[in-house]
Amino acid sequence: MMKYFSPKIAGSLLTLLSISLLTSCHNPDAKAEALEEGKAVFNNFQYVGNDAIYEQHNLSSEEFFSPILQGCYPDPSITRKGDDYYLVNSSFVMFPGVPIFHSKDLVNWTQLGHVLDRESQLNVQEAGISEGVYAPDIQYNKHNDTFYMVTTHISAGIGNMVVKTQDPQKGNWTDPIRLQIDGIDPALFFDEDGKAYLIHNDAPDKGKALYEGHRVIKIWDYDVESDQVVPGTDRILVDGGVNIQDKPIWIEGPHLYKKDGKYYLMCAEGGTGSNHSEVIFISDHPTGPFTPAATNPILSQRHLDKSRPNPVEWAGHADLVQGPDEAWYAVFLAVRPNVNRRVNTGRETFILPVDWTGKWPIFVGGMEPLKPTIPTPQGISNHTGIDGFLPNGNFRFEDSFKQANLDLRWVALRGPREKFAQQTAHGVQLNPGGHSLADRKPISALFYRQQHRDFSTEVEIDFVPKSTRDFAGITCLQSEAFYYSLGVTKINNEYYVVLEKMADSQSTVLATEKISHPRSLSLRVESKDDRYQFSFKQAGNSYKPIGAALSGDILSTDVAGGFTGTLIGLYATTANHIQFKPQSSN
Repeated sequence: MMKYFSPKIAGSLLTLLSISLLTSCHNPDAKAEALEEGKAVFNNFQYVGNDAIYEQHNLSSEEFFSPILQGCYPDPSITRKGDDYYLVNSSFVMFPGVPIFHSKDLVNWTQLGHVLDRESQLNVQEAGISEGVYAPDIQYNKHNDTFYMVTTHISAGIGNMVVKTQDPQKGNWTDPIRLQIDGIDPALFFDEDGKAYLIHNDAPDKGKALYEGHRVIKIWDYDVESDQVVPGTDRILVDGGVNIQDKPIWIEGPHLYKKDGKYYLMCAEGGTGSNHSEVIFISDHPTGPFTPAATNPILSQRHLDKSRPNPVEWAGHADLVQGPDEAWYAVFLAVRPNVNRRVNTGRETFILPVDWTGKWPIFVGGMEPLKPTIPTPQGISNHTGIDGFLPNGNFRFEDSFKQANLDLRWVALRGPREKFAQQTAHGVQLNPGGHSLADRKPISALFYRQQHRDFSTEVEIDFVPKSTRDFAGITCLQSEAFYYSLGVTKINNEYYVVLEKMADSQSTVLATEKISHPRSLSLRVESKDDRYQFSFKQAGNSYKPIGAALSGDILSTDVAGGFTGTLIGLYATTANHIQFKPQSSN
């Protein structure tokens, strides 16, 4: 079964696990007899986070860590029904798509599954990794007791779409309904009188764009019976941003709220990188006119000293919700650069309390250097990492792949996991696919998000390649054009462990080593201070580094581009493209 452990609890368990693994590895042929040649079986996956900042902060009984979702969980949106909170994130070409989480208190979270878990809902088969589905918005409509998720799904030719369900805990979200709007980042608002509206980012009217990045926020009346905007009702709420004279770029990610008889429009501004921020406007009517706050932005880290310790950057794309203590909170995305200011963990989901006792919502500490801990809502206890709740901070994740179903943390790219992965008595078997990591196609690979700047991960693999075209192993992947891979292949009837670097779609073999047999091999990658060291071992031996420690630069958004973080993958293919000159045979 999959288990999460804190480092303290894991110590004694790791000792017992090591003894068990050592015993089983002394006789690799015992379990290998049942394995099919050309199929890759992975078992005993371990991931251990080891960020110094979490070691330096001992949580009190009234604190919890932020980010609440570490790793690539960007563009959070949150809604509430009674005592239940639901949160969704962008997923791009990950399959299934749009992870959905549940909490009773904003501190302790479980993953319910994914909103888009069927091929009829998600068509990303030929999309680049940062295409697909992004910026979802989740809303509960009390007037018809229905939850809505609207999002942008450009790669499928859909554009913007809506799905809905009456019970997110059971799932069963509908197939997509295409929205007749342009632009991106749609969001719904259900007013107290039952009237519904849809807002989104769009281009200015034709011929009125004043500069690169000039965008507008539009609003439409929304018909809940047809789940469609009402033609001819569109109006521009914000042109350019807070002050168009400053040429603000990429006003986007809009959300509309009503409080004390006033309507508040909150948006991201400045682009989703280093100039990111959150701004807010007010009106007497949902269709405006809207007036910006004089104190904008209300959330940003862009103005702070870049040399400050443990920086959090790129904060923005926020959503507001009233907490269990009836105080307000905001979820938002931000990044935690490593020692070389690389962004390898991607955009993560953070949370802050919001003081909304006055006219404007104030993100508590949102314009100051963000801290790793925040106070729990009044009366709430922190159970993260125990009692079935997701962990944060430093933690150990283990998966033997012996459970009936794959853990929800494992995602594929561009297609369902079930098409290539199956549970066996020995672990998860990946049936190698006809595409490689470099292809914009569904690939036979399971991915787990890198959730710490410093981490180690290892896995056992049983795999007997039949030809040079066969390759299986692990990868640290930023996109189809930027990744590292370590695996096993066969050349001239000999087996090799191969370390590859893919940078800007150019493949380079960094190291190779001939091995006597490919069975019961263990592969490992460790990241420390932006250096990734790959290693391997065979039964009864110690880990042996292969190649030098590698720069994390190609796994960072600032080099590779796009919107994702690093994904750690278990991978098998019959379309191996790696070429090298083998060592001479004796």
